[in-house]
Amino acid sequence: MQRWDRIEAFIEVVRAGTFAAAARRLKVSSSHVSRLVSQLENQLGTTLLYRTTRQIRLTEAGTLYYQHCHHLFDGFREAEAAVKDLQARPSGVLSLTCATNFGERFVAPLVNDFQCRNPKLGVRLHFTNRQVDIIEEGFDIAIRMGRLEDSSLIARRLCERREYVVGSPAYFTRMPQPHALSEISRHRCLVGSRDHWRFAVGGVRRELRVEGPWEGNSGPALLDAALKGLGLAQLPDYYVDPHLASGKLVSVLDAYRHDDTAVWAVYPRHRHRSPKVHQFIDYLVAHIDELLPVRR
Repeated sequence: MQRWDRIEAFIEVVRAGTFAAAARRLKVSSSHVSRLVSQLENQLGTTLLYRTTRQIRLTEAGTLYYQHCHHLFDGFREAEAAVKDLQARPSGVLSLTCATNFGERFVAPLVNDFQCRNPKLGVRLHFTNRQVDIIEEGFDIAIRMGRLEDSSLIARRLCERREYVVGSPAYFTRMPQPHALSEISRHRCLVGSRDHWRFAVGGVRRELRVEGPWEGNSGPALLDAALKGLGLAQLPDYYVDPHLASGKLVSVLDAYRHDDTAVWAVYPRHRHRSPKVHQFIDYLVAHIDELLPVRR
């Protein structure tokens, strides 16, 4: 049976450079460390260290063994830190950035609830529709919509996000409902923060450039324009679901709807996360559906 204290003693001797220094780190005697390393060598049937009165050197076998073993104890320490963090109360300042409307409607209430549960925690919220470099600008978490680009960040899916092309019944009394993407160019398109709409054709993502007499970078303003019959708009479900249910808006081109547009929490890749980050993301995942409209 493997004796982990022998391996730990060997790793500490290599890292500290002497048996005495390793003993101080392990809070045991030098003779005890030497005995553990000798037992390990006997167990393996080979010499791991060349010992002199002034220094130690790794043998070829010792170098190979160290390369394979040292990361195990690093992993143990990380595991212990992660478990301790899990039990710790969040503290410090949680800094978060998110798209404006989604953040104000759905994320901010949960941040505030989380702070009520953790009064030692401070928060810094930043709402913007531009994609923030969270490492460069010092944020712990970003909430991002849609398809994620390849990144060094870790991402956790919070909820689904579907996008609908919608128009009001009044608009469709003047214009026929489109049934193919080629028909969009005949319609008045309301252009939001991007000038292309996303669809799926035969399971393949497709982007279609649109233009029209109305442009704006505000989701609520775009929704209001669609409700008032000014044209077609592409909007996510959390804007339009209540109006689709009430009949104030009509969804078209559903056969081409692109549904792979989730909401994500992304954060920098650390060896282990702080309590404020992992506990808040867990809280988001557990409660965000309570605030979103009922899905169709």
